[in-house]
Amino acid sequence: MKFSQRTGWNTEESDLARAHRLRVEAGLPLADLTASNPTRCGFEYDPALLEALSDPAALDYDAQPRGSLRAREAVCGYYADHAVTVQTEQVVLTTSTSEAYSYLFRLLCDPGAEIVAPQPGYPLFDFLAVLDDVGLKQAPLVYDHGWQIDPEGFRRVISERTRAIVLVHPNNPTGHFTKPWEAEELARLCREFDLSLIVDEVFLDYGLAGGEWSFAAGGQGVQGMQGVPVFVVSGLSKIAGLPQMKAAWIVAVGPEAGAALERLEVIADTFLSMNAPVQCALPAWLAGRRGIQRQIRERVETNLAELDRRLEQSKSVSRLEVEGGWYATLRIPALKPDEETVLELLERGVWVQPGGFFGMGASGWLVLSLLTPEDEFITGVTILIDTLGTNQDSNITLPEDEVLPEV
Repeated sequence: MKFSQRTGWNTEESDLARAHRLRVEAGLPLADLTASNPTRCGFEYDPALLEALSDPAALDYDAQPRGSLRAREAVCGYYADHAVTVQTEQVVLTTSTSEAYSYLFRLLCDPGAEIVAPQPGYPLFDFLAVLDDVGLKQAPLVYDHGWQIDPEGFRRVISERTRAIVLVHPNNPTGHFTKPWEAEELARLCREFDLSLIVDEVFLDYGLAGGEWSFAAGGQGVQGMQGVPVFVVSGLSKIAGLPQMKAAWIVAVGPEAGAALERLEVIADTFLSMNAPVQCALPAWLAGRRGIQRQIRERVETNLAELDRRLEQSKSVSRLEVEGGWYATLRIPALKPDEETVLELLERGVWVQPGGFFGMGASGWLVLSLLTPEDEFITGVTILIDTLGTNQDSNITLPEDEVLPEV
């Protein structure tokens, strides 16, 4: 059998994955500091949550390519709570943000076209771009008194084949919220090179300082964004802590949004992937999101405070600034590959992600989830700091702020 080149991945189990699997299978204790699924982190969900799936209206198959009107009205209500006016005709429902990206790549890119995305970042775009025959160029986020984009870094990787810039707002895993000045710089690049802006806002509701703003406002929300086609993607996975319900959306704003939405409707009509029960339940789930969001924010804030308290005694490990989301990035001495450090921690009963998984480089970075139940988190962080403090040179101190090299 002949397979396409786009699926020619190395699917062999990595050494880290194998070591993790064997430890779990052996029943050995493990503090999981990689937890990303809210449904497995001990939160309390409304016992009646699944009743929304029993709406009799779901028995009627009404094939609406953009999604049911009632569900899209609920999405508009969500943005109204963020002080943004979105009309139902601007919304296209999808089963996931991954599907939303795929729709947008097909909308904007011919085979061989390119998109630009910042790094560090979650390694999702690599696979989606390949599957849609799109090239991926990476532009740097830099760390200097906090994370920020490097506008010239974006400019350097833009070519005549570039069709869009992709942002995650706030970024996963750095927690960097795009600032208005950064949005203006990116908008300037979009206008100069005739690009669209795709913005993933799944973590929008999990800011640590408040004052979050949505790109769905387009030029009405941020000075300097005028004239830029913007496509915002989001969904229930993070907003309502329901990754298993497979409900997401695209909001199109800016110039030629109408023409873009007509084409998106054809793409959506080709697949008709949204199922009726989830569309019927979406209004209730969005309306009830605040309960789970409150629990997640409390968990994140508690774990972050505990992490900082324990890091006060460490001379070799520091935490980088985080503004939102539910991850923390640690800077550790780059004395050996991070995968070796992660493997050593695993042998001591802690599971954590190496920064290289997110494009941070091969040495000097660890990424922790702040969703882990508090007792388990404390156990894991204690072992982590003790292990690194024992194995690393105690005289090594990290600067409070440093400019990170481009990755």
